[in-house]
This record gives sequence, C-alpha cells and structure tokens, in this order.
Amino acid sequence: MKINKKLNEAINTQIGEELKASNGYANMAAYFNSLGLLRLSGMFFEQSEEEREHAMKFVHFLLEVEGDVAIPAVPAVPYTFESIKGCFETALAWEKEVTGNINNLMDIAVELKDYVSQDFLQWYVNEQVEEENTMNHLVALTEALGDRPMLMLEAYLSKE
Repeated sequence: MKINKKLNEAINTQIGEELKASNGYANMAAYFNSLGLLRLSGMFFEQSEEEREHAMKFVHFLLEVEGDVAIPAVPAVPYTFESIKGCFETALAWEKEVTGNINNLMDIAVELKDYVSQDFLQWYVNEQVEEENTMNHLVALTEALGDRPMLMLEAYLSKE
C-alpha cells in the first residue's frame, strides 16, 4: 500500500514536531534537575523519550506503507525558563499544538478514505488526551501551591 503524498508529507512534518518536543522536554528535565527537583526531572526525561518514541513510530509506519521518510530539521526550543509554572504552561501549549497537528493528520486520512492511516492515527488521538491532561494537571498543581515550596510538588509526585 503506497501512502498518499499529501499525508506522507504531513507525517514527515509531524516527525519533526515530535523530535522538537523530545528536545524541549529534555531541556525542561535539565531545568528541573538544576533546581534539585529530581522527580520532575525524571518525569520530563521520560516524557522526552516518549516523544522520541512517537517520532519513531511515525517513521516505522511510513516504511510499512511504502512512504518516503524525510525527517525535517528540528528547530531550537527554549532551554531557559522563568518559572516552574511557566515551564508547565509551555509544555501544555506544545501538547495542544500537537493535538491540533494530529487532528489535521486524521482529517487528511479521512478525506483520502485511508483507513489504515486512520487506524494508526487513532492511537495518537487517544494519546493526546493523556498528554494534555498530564500538563493541565501540573499547571493546576502549581497554581494550587501558590508561593509554597515546589518541593511539595515533588512529594506529591512521589505518591502518584
């Protein structure tokens, strides 16, 4: 099965977005590490690896459907952050952007009546619910903590 060129190109673009997110989460993990927030650092290093896995899942899919893999240049992402809450808000904005991108991919697959791609993309649609929820939760926790030490967030995360 040869994938449609329009969808193939859009997936290649998304591979770059997943790799960008991976780099961004690695930078966030390093930021948390510099603050001594090792649980958050570990959580965001895991998130970075997960985003890379998402990119590779797209690569393998393209290979399976006789597509052309053309990984784009990955743009630079922030590596300094004003605050923990700001970091979480940035991550939430990224996840919302990815949700829009995935929905766009699904729209293309539906338009083309490409049922194999629709089935593949459904996993990402569902995954984005979890991704946005996690980042929303972290933003809400920092808002609830207010001026209290962020070490309370670390303690909370150790119980999850």
